[in-house]
Amino acid sequence: MTTTLQDLREKRANVWDSMKKLIEHEDDWSGEERASYAAAEKELDELGEKIETRERHEARAAKLDAVDRRGVVPPRGGDAGEPDADEETARRYSEAFGAFMRRGIADVTSEQRQLLQQRFVSGEELRAAGVATGSAGGYTVPPAFRNRIVEQMQYVAAMRQYAEVITTDTGATLPWPTVDDTGNEGAILGENTQVTEQDVTFGTNDLGAYMYTSKLVRVSFQLLNDSAFNLEQWLGRTLGNRIGRVQNRHFTVGTGSGQPDGLVTGAPVAKQGATGQVTTVTYDDLVDVQDGVDIAYAINQNWMMSQSARKVVRKIKDADGRPIWEPSIKAGTPDQLLGAGMVINNHVPAPAASAKSIVFGDIATSYVIRDVSDLQVLRLQERYADFLQVGFVAFQRSDGTVQNSAAIRAYQHAAS
Repeated sequence: MTTTLQDLREKRANVWDSMKKLIEHEDDWSGEERASYAAAEKELDELGEKIETRERHEARAAKLDAVDRRGVVPPRGGDAGEPDADEETARRYSEAFGAFMRRGIADVTSEQRQLLQQRFVSGEELRAAGVATGSAGGYTVPPAFRNRIVEQMQYVAAMRQYAEVITTDTGATLPWPTVDDTGNEGAILGENTQVTEQDVTFGTNDLGAYMYTSKLVRVSFQLLNDSAFNLEQWLGRTLGNRIGRVQNRHFTVGTGSGQPDGLVTGAPVAKQGATGQVTTVTYDDLVDVQDGVDIAYAINQNWMMSQSARKVVRKIKDADGRPIWEPSIKAGTPDQLLGAGMVINNHVPAPAASAKSIVFGDIATSYVIRDVSDLQVLRLQERYADFLQVGFVAFQRSDGTVQNSAAIRAYQHAAS
């Protein structure tokens, strides 16, 4: 008869009871009792390992049964105490996805094909999200590959490094509160006095999920068949670079019409240059911009500008002839401008007539980026077969919006 998990737990409990009885008179153990205790301790450990193995097995079986019944992948994370089941599923899916990218869906094993189908996003679903893909669909990338893409997106996108980033499971429109509470404060409460109300006034910006595409990337059959070529690393970097660049542009200067609202677009102007300052900025202008942000947001304040604007700022000197820009001498620490860090983002407009070329403030408080967790990759084999190439294209759904305009201010050049 098969030993059940409950049988194992009860047996372990009995062994532990016998050990507790033996330990009560440990000081006068006989040789036989000492040996009995050692044997019981060994059995307790062995039973514990068996129970943990059986628990992982049953948890995995339950989740795989759920997949077979519903045709969906178990949610990430899992219950406490069951991490290995999810890890094993993720590992197997990652292997299947790697085989698919190199050889295509026709040449993977039936088990791998079944795993991939569980995370397939149909062309109809993608078209419903606003992307025309014909009859094709995409496979959701495994966590490790997604992390490569996201890390590369962050590397090329300054906004992702400093803004608040949230991730949601679905792309449903998310009403996002916008609020500035710096004008409100508490009060002293007198004895037997009712507390007065001070409502927080919320605005709302909708966070949607624009479908971003990497555009097509072609890879030769020779490279795909070369085991020394790290396809996932190369493809993750390439796809991440492309999506990261376009998203950073929109998160920075997006119009909010058919694309995200940009940080610079929504940043209030604290100072506009005097007539003639179409490409220049003065020390006093920068002071006005810096002091245009409430001190309540002082902890995480940074400057953000393009390299072109930095070139202008680096030449500015204070009243004593000292440059106000200070290069960093410590790894991981940004350059300093008037005591605050400087972030280079080349999607911030370069100095020009009426351009907002410099922003300052708490970027994380002022701007939020919303990602949808699932990222899909399509593999197009037949389309470029006569070139002996395979095409890959990735899709990532994201949006962004200004959530607190009080935490950010901009410098705008004169119109003429």
